[in-house]
Amino acid sequence: MSEVRILLVDDHAMFRAGIRALLESEERLTVVGEAATGDDAVDEVRSLKPDVVVMDLSMPGSNGLEATLRIAALGLDTRVLVLTVHAEEEYLVPVVEAGASGYLTKTSADRDLIEAIRIVARGEVFLPPKATRLLLQQYKSAEQNPDLAGLHELSSREQEVLALTAEG
Repeated sequence: MSEVRILLVDDHAMFRAGIRALLESEERLTVVGEAATGDDAVDEVRSLKPDVVVMDLSMPGSNGLEATLRIAALGLDTRVLVLTVHAEEEYLVPVVEAGASGYLTKTSADRDLIEAIRIVARGEVFLPPKATRLLLQQYKSAEQNPDLAGLHELSSREQEVLALTAEG
């Protein structure tokens, strides 16, 4: 695997510094920039063109969800991995619909962050088992209740990725 260029986006400087220290101790992971707001994140993605953006959701101004939408709309090869304090039940579906390639809670970051970054950098999707179960439950509910919007709009490739993720 070649070098993975990472942009860290979180409004807490101390948190970014800790994540930077963790990532820079790993081979072939390089933090190329940081941002404290969603607007700054989009600007940094335009100029730095990182492979992976590690994105918080709760930030002042343009939040992580809005920034993820805008980054996906740029049409670059940059992937977004959401790293947040919010439980999957709150934001998982909107984050996936916005174009994120992964979802990780900060409580499991110490175990899973490096693996998640590498998976997302390869163009794959990273979802912890709980998030995968939640997506499948919502997908099944949407099949049974056509009034539920969102999951029926998955492309055939997105549906395939969801099914493969569920299979492990």
